[in-house]
Amino acid sequence: MEYRLTAPFTTESIHDLKAGDKVFISGTIYTARDAAHKRMQECLDRKESLPFDIRGNVIYYMGPSPARPGNVIGSAGPTTAGRMDKYTPALLDLGLLGMIGKGRRTPEVHEAIKRNGAVYFAAIGGAGALLSKCIKNSETLAYEDLGTEAIRKLTVEDFPCIVAIDPEGNDIYK
Repeated sequence: MEYRLTAPFTTESIHDLKAGDKVFISGTIYTARDAAHKRMQECLDRKESLPFDIRGNVIYYMGPSPARPGNVIGSAGPTTAGRMDKYTPALLDLGLLGMIGKGRRTPEVHEAIKRNGAVYFAAIGGAGALLSKCIKNSETLAYEDLGTEAIRKLTVEDFPCIVAIDPEGNDIYK
């Protein structure tokens, strides 16, 4: 099936997704990679607030290349999701409902996706220049010192991905 979704999500808006479905996301999503996830975990360990309200939101595992003149962002392809897996169950338990990356997830992340009715989307690796055309605005939100690994707030339009793990735990990688 093919779906058009608006981010942030509700559990109801993603409930019917099935592994293998094509999805086009529009709305607001956030970027965060390894270093940003580590800092977010440190915030949680200190009982501090995260840089954005995680509930219902989507994190895209991506660090863009510099934007060329006239462009909002540079190449914006996905990074390997597994590097965030040690931090992901805690974020899902706090209300994160979507993640975009590439590659398999650990059993712990898989269970947390099912437990929280969330979804993991796969984006096409190597298609960063094409994916960047779906990003209409990019704003650095937190951890600017991390450069490309800073948390960014993105406005996306018809961002293409595939449901890799659905809310019931069905997994295209298995």
